[in-house]
Amino acid sequence: MENFKYMEKYGYEQLVMCHDRTSGLKAIICIHDTTLGPALGGLRMWPYASEEEAVLDALRLARGMTYKNAAAGLNLGGGKAVIIGNPRTDKSEELFRAFGRFVDTLGGRYITAEDVGTCVGDMEYIRLETKYVAGLADLSGDPSPVTAYGTYMGMKATALIGWGNDSLKGKVVAVQGLGHVGYALCRRLAEEGARLIVTDLDPKAVDRVVREFKATAVAPEDIYGVECDIYSPNALGGTINDQTIPQLKCNAIVGAANNQLKEERHGDILHEKGILYAPDYIVNAGGVINIAEEVRGYNQERALKKAAGIYDRVLKVFKIAEEYKIPTYVAADRLAEERIARIHSIHHTYVPR
Repeated sequence: MENFKYMEKYGYEQLVMCHDRTSGLKAIICIHDTTLGPALGGLRMWPYASEEEAVLDALRLARGMTYKNAAAGLNLGGGKAVIIGNPRTDKSEELFRAFGRFVDTLGGRYITAEDVGTCVGDMEYIRLETKYVAGLADLSGDPSPVTAYGTYMGMKATALIGWGNDSLKGKVVAVQGLGHVGYALCRRLAEEGARLIVTDLDPKAVDRVVREFKATAVAPEDIYGVECDIYSPNALGGTINDQTIPQLKCNAIVGAANNQLKEERHGDILHEKGILYAPDYIVNAGGVINIAEEVRGYNQERALKKAAGIYDRVLKVFKIAEEYKIPTYVAADRLAEERIARIHSIHHTYVPR
């Protein structure tokens, strides 16, 4: 992949390759856009098959964070970081401290936090080397409960559009991914009376949800073809693709995973098939809202209240899509891009520092 051509096409600012021989750190930090403020985005640790795959993931995720933060009304830009490695076997104090030092060299242009494969404890190691880290145990901690709450509110808004009522009681929801967010989402859905069909690569996570919420379990490869009202992807991205779309037997898609569409054209296909798609970065903004509250002085009640606003933003996206007869992913991008453009216009005025 030609990185500069890709960066030019999608408006990226910076791509940083980080290597530390002692700890074995191989990381990529990507800053997409800082029009609205410093770039905020989590740190993912994953055993990527190649360096190119890792770079592409960082690029896509960083751009997604720009749109997510803008659409959520936050004064933050978009960035993301990835560490190439197995989170189960390759973690160490020195690895995360080395990463923290690289974050610190950016002088606040990028603020990191936890993501897939990293946790609050990892952020504590990073904290020893830089102040530009969020999601800390003594402040906001694990953002997944707020992410799950926002996803739940997005699902209710989608139900209102699809069925004329935002109640999820009796609705069949196929939940893919039962990590921190997926589990918390299942709890809220079960409490409202939704019927759950679930899957995960971890059998223990599946057994827990089946036992606690009376869910029905299916194999990971079977989740796409189950009869359901809502398919909810909450694991890694790209699960809406050429192979899975023909299998879908749902009326709507609402989940917390990032980059759910393998390619943008898959959003067009969903639109043509009449499947309601609540854009991922609108729905899963609860986590970044929670972390943004930490940056300004954490208050969980205020974070949950702001995450509840995802309900209205989902409705707004559907309204734009209906008004202009465009797919919902295009409507969401328009919402974010218009805010970035408005703020960019006032930044033409020079303010001495």
